[in-house]
Amino acid sequence: MAVRFVIIGAGPAGVQAATFAARLGAEVALVERDVVGGSANLWDCNPSKAMIATGGAMALTRRAEGMGLAKLDAELDFEAVRERILRIEQHLCQSTTGLLASQGVRVIRGVGRMKGPHEVVAETEDGIDELSADAVLLSTGSRPRIPEWAEPDGERVLTTRQAYPPPELPEHLVVIGSGVTGVEFVHMFRSFGSQVTLIVSRQQVLPQKDPEVAAALEDDFLATGVRLYKGARAMSIDRSDDKVLVQCDDGRSARGSHALLAIGSVPNSEGLGLEAAGVHTDDGGYVPVNHHCQSNVAHIYAAGDVSGKLPLASVAHMQGRKVAEHVMGLHSRQHRHLDYEKAASAIFTEPEIADVGLAEAEAFAIGRKIRVTKVPYAANARALIDGDPRGFVKILSDPATGVVLGGSIVGRGASELVSVLALAVTANLKVTDIVESLLVHPALAEALADAAE
Repeated sequence: MAVRFVIIGAGPAGVQAATFAARLGAEVALVERDVVGGSANLWDCNPSKAMIATGGAMALTRRAEGMGLAKLDAELDFEAVRERILRIEQHLCQSTTGLLASQGVRVIRGVGRMKGPHEVVAETEDGIDELSADAVLLSTGSRPRIPEWAEPDGERVLTTRQAYPPPELPEHLVVIGSGVTGVEFVHMFRSFGSQVTLIVSRQQVLPQKDPEVAAALEDDFLATGVRLYKGARAMSIDRSDDKVLVQCDDGRSARGSHALLAIGSVPNSEGLGLEAAGVHTDDGGYVPVNHHCQSNVAHIYAAGDVSGKLPLASVAHMQGRKVAEHVMGLHSRQHRHLDYEKAASAIFTEPEIADVGLAEAEAFAIGRKIRVTKVPYAANARALIDGDPRGFVKILSDPATGVVLGGSIVGRGASELVSVLALAVTANLKVTDIVESLLVHPALAEALADAAE
């Protein structure tokens, strides 16, 4: 008899688990209440990157004179941007739906919840669908966090999902939150021509990142006219007609035409019937999991944002695959567990930022001996040819063995180049493996070999 595998949530984790388990012979039912492909993915991640790509194209036109072209003036068509985002969303959703159908996955449009340890209820437009399960995956994602002192209205006070794109181009946007999402919004709207103020609760943007990386981004922000309120924590937002006023705890205030909340997310774990299934959550509402993504109930798994691990689509995707392997018994063979410390991540600002593995500050904090090598983009022929020599490549390695431990990249194409370092970190390659690779010239990737030298 086939394994009955029920998945609640069709984001990156749910879709990957469904298709992989189905290929292995499971009978899979996938319940989704919003959009196949994941609301956080299709309503947050991809739209933001599409808008950033538009802003990048505009920034390129502003650099045209430095590349031997007459001055170009690109004019933003906000409605065209909106239509482009919708087309991308529809294409990805249709592609994912087609993939699920090709693997024989039953997709149920409705709200899923646990009725018991082995029972899942799906509430659809046509009624109640009760499903029996040998294994269950919770992959319900997350949503933007809204503090008690803020009341988003979708017009002047926005959450991230209300800003892809917003109803109108902000004249002056006040961004609250200087993490990954916040700085991407700063870059995005500054490239569109908006004035931007960023409320930074710490003493640097990207507080979890390498200070040298954060400093490079701050320098670029300041050079483009972004105002930084460092060490200020937003406490209230007052709206009056077409203006907003953000009050901070240190007495400073920021006025703008719009305010954007980019202060994290909360898991979609309420209403799932977890109590009926005996599944525990932590104080933040996340479902704690082990290295197999199992909850405290062995046959009930959690993956993606709701698991409380790294909130990255790539991580959710791999979690889904590992869950399917475990459900179908493949973990009893040669099996590599997920190592979250080796996950690559990127920030799509300009310049781009990407990192993987051990960070320099982390190594110093734990007393780990490391070798740090760094080269500037300005020494790379391709960066000069492209007219954008901002940034650097930094590689951390073991001084005794030469094994690559981590790295950071700031500059054009960082989100692509970091894949080389991610492979090196995952496979325990040595710096000599990078140095002795025969790379293309001229190419930005040569900076990796130079840094590994």
